[in-house]
Amino acid sequence: MTDLSHGAGAPAIRAAIALAVMVAMLMAASALFGEGAYLWVKAAHIIALIAWMAGMLYLPRLFIYHCDAPPGSAQSETFKVMERRLLTVIINPAMVLTWVLGLWLAWQGGFFTAGWFHAKLALVIALSGVHGFFSAAVRKFAADANTTSQRAWRMWNEVPTVLLVGIVLLVVLKPF
Repeated sequence: MTDLSHGAGAPAIRAAIALAVMVAMLMAASALFGEGAYLWVKAAHIIALIAWMAGMLYLPRLFIYHCDAPPGSAQSETFKVMERRLLTVIINPAMVLTWVLGLWLAWQGGFFTAGWFHAKLALVIALSGVHGFFSAAVRKFAADANTTSQRAWRMWNEVPTVLLVGIVLLVVLKPF
């Protein structure tokens, strides 16, 4: 029997399983709660977004501190474990759930033609790009190949916050 918990494809397999479970839960919620499912899914979407953002705000802080740790030191190795676990256990699954639930909400709410939704979607795509950039940084730090300065990481630390503010304002105010 193959151990899927630690192999190279394990995160992708876990993500696929989580996605399948989420789709099944959405279908079950729709069947069980009918019209009331929307609010349950909305609550789950907000919870997933909070988890995603918590990780996206904490990860660059770890990078800032990791820059001070000498490569190969016990401190550097600890940061590598913290960064990898934060990314794979919290940030990645939370992002997938946020996307799946958000798209379901948009479909159910008929928002795909709304201007504010297009702007929000653009910001969420940008946030996903930052997520990808941070994922690549985790791999660079793991290989002791980081070339980004503490100062740059301090600036990158603010990017998810700015995107979050724009996303929330668009969802709440629906300005266009």
